[in-house]
Amino acid sequence: MQAIHVTDDSTLELRDLPDPPPGAGEVVIDIAAAGVNRADLLQVSGGHLPPVGESDVLGLECSGTISAVGEHTEGWQVGDRVCALLAGGGYATKVAAPAGQLLPVPDSLDLVEAASLPESVATAWSNMVELAHLAPSGTVLVHGGSGGVGSIAIQLAHAYGSRVVTTAGGPERTERCLTLGADAAIDHRSDDVADQILAATDGRGADVILDVLGAGGLDLNIRVLAERGRLMIIGVLDGGVGEIDLRRLLDRSGTITAAKLRTRSRASKAALIADIRERVWPWVADGVVRPVVAERFALEDAGDAHAAMRAGGAFGKILLTT
Repeated sequence: MQAIHVTDDSTLELRDLPDPPPGAGEVVIDIAAAGVNRADLLQVSGGHLPPVGESDVLGLECSGTISAVGEHTEGWQVGDRVCALLAGGGYATKVAAPAGQLLPVPDSLDLVEAASLPESVATAWSNMVELAHLAPSGTVLVHGGSGGVGSIAIQLAHAYGSRVVTTAGGPERTERCLTLGADAAIDHRSDDVADQILAATDGRGADVILDVLGAGGLDLNIRVLAERGRLMIIGVLDGGVGEIDLRRLLDRSGTITAAKLRTRSRASKAALIADIRERVWPWVADGVVRPVVAERFALEDAGDAHAAMRAGGAFGKILLTT
């Protein structure tokens, strides 16, 4: 097989590697496409490393066709169209993936575009519903609604029945967020973002906040947190070290949680994927939740894909195709 290798000077090179054998409870996927995530950029720079025993090849999600099935693997067969949540290994032409982290690609869904879903859906659903217990009657604030996770989180929360407020940069992006199902979309470049969020929530704030900003967003997020609200931190785009006014948090009886999907155990991920297959995947099959693909790059052009992500202009997910 071929896979992207990170050189000592952080260049991304396509190299030949041995084909991966399927272990017990695993399948081998002939990859059609892989999603590009900010975690991949962090890994190149020495952070967000894979758990012990997992592939050190970049890539946390992929789509493709099963070409081999390992022992003690039930429910899957050679030829099945699948997408997969990975701990690593997606930037390649083949990958061995745990069967519990697979989702079937519906006939209605393009196989390449399916690569944009596993990481984004799992991150958004686990944080909003599994961990923060968002209610269908509740309100969620999604920061970065134009991003790979944000654009899916808007659709998931809308399909779930919740009120969705989101932030994005500029009128074109906010308008597009509205077409994805957001009830209100606010330009984060505005001077009165907190006031606009409170106005959009009738003054009560958000029950759940899905935050990619980190330290730079702490003050704003606590200001717009509803009573007993839950702030879910999934990224640190605006810094990893910050200060909070605990008095404001106490006033709201609020909770701050930081969650990382990659380091969860295989059993934990399998339980999450099973829940997604039962509760979310029918929305995907029906087109209620759909991929949002910004650009496609060939696998050998992974460096250009990373440059595009760093530039910050993409709306949705960037894909690598084999």
